[in-house]
Amino acid sequence: MIPRYSREEMTRIWSDERKYSTWLEVECLALEGMAKVGIVPEDAAKEYRQKGKFDVERVLEIEAEVKHDVIAFLTCVAEHAGDSSKYAHRGMTSNDLLDTSFAVQLKEAGELILEDLDEVLQLIRERATEFKMVPCIGRSHGIHAEPISFGLKLASWFAELERQRNRFADAVKDVSTGKLAGAVGTYASLPPAVEQYVLGKLGLEPETVATQVVSRDRHAAFFVSLGMIASSIERFAVEIRHLQRSEVREVQELFTPGQKGSSAMPHKKNPILTENITGLARLVRGYVTPALENIALWHERDISHSSVERVIAPDACIATDFMLKRFALVVKGMRIDEAQMEKNLELTNGLIYSGTLLLALVDKGVLRETAYAIVQKVALTCSESGADFKQAVLESSEMRDLLTEEEIAGAFDVQRHLAHVDYIFERTFQ
Repeated sequence: MIPRYSREEMTRIWSDERKYSTWLEVECLALEGMAKVGIVPEDAAKEYRQKGKFDVERVLEIEAEVKHDVIAFLTCVAEHAGDSSKYAHRGMTSNDLLDTSFAVQLKEAGELILEDLDEVLQLIRERATEFKMVPCIGRSHGIHAEPISFGLKLASWFAELERQRNRFADAVKDVSTGKLAGAVGTYASLPPAVEQYVLGKLGLEPETVATQVVSRDRHAAFFVSLGMIASSIERFAVEIRHLQRSEVREVQELFTPGQKGSSAMPHKKNPILTENITGLARLVRGYVTPALENIALWHERDISHSSVERVIAPDACIATDFMLKRFALVVKGMRIDEAQMEKNLELTNGLIYSGTLLLALVDKGVLRETAYAIVQKVALTCSESGADFKQAVLESSEMRDLLTEEEIAGAFDVQRHLAHVDYIFERTFQ
């Protein structure tokens, strides 16, 4: 059986050595399957597995001459396997080998990425719980809106990334599909029993209706899902970058001893990790369109998808794996400045409570349009002058005719905005 690689071995999955070892395993299994149904001698299948081997440089040397990668590989193996090689690839087309092996690689790469996602989700969950009730300002359009908790911000990351994980798990399952159905998928030269044997050993499912290839909508879904994962991670990274700005300074990436932020300005602590993640997300998304365009092949198959997949498969998987590992480092090490969050809550001198003040008036029976005008008048005046909004409300005769001092104080209570955080957490982390 093909060995399972650890999380640190994403690049190994896409190496030539790994690719050809997978090809050899598929060919060995195919011969075993043929032997079971009496198409080839059992001794031939055993000999091919025992003696069959390859050398990457030799395969490439042969390919330079014959201009066909599968023929080059089979020729190289035949140099070692002896007479048994005459049965190899019997009744198979190149894509019986290529697509089945590609499915093994995508499945293994996908499983590593799922492990990465689980690690990041656990770290986000831990940090969300840590800062569950720490108030900070919520922003819309980049402008101070109403208070939230920092834990709630992280909970939104968790919920989104969990959805991405579920989508990707489905995509991995869907792409774990192979075929040994012959030149146009009709099993004309190889019975379905051989395919069932090979795919069963590899942990793959058969293509429902194969052409010469496994349908590329499966692969497109895989790469679309990678693009969506990258986009979510970028959203979280951009949030951290914003929160690290000098004017905000609520969150900072880990800055290790001896680290330097700028060659010219010794004071700098730059959000280099999250900026790097942002750039990589652009790359991963860039692979989505070629994957979608690979769906429309001519008739039962052309080869236009092949060159695309040789680039986007290793690149997208390796980049996504790297992004997730890097983001795990960011989440684990990010520093949260609760004092700065509290300071920023007061930056507008209470204007962030205009919404709850509006509701207090509505609850008193004031027409909403009228209440909005009353609150906005005081709020805009304070916005221009920098005056304290709560004090201005207390001094407004129009307000005091409608609300008591206790009711006004209640509208300016930050805890009001955190009253249902527990409920949201229970729904998120159930």
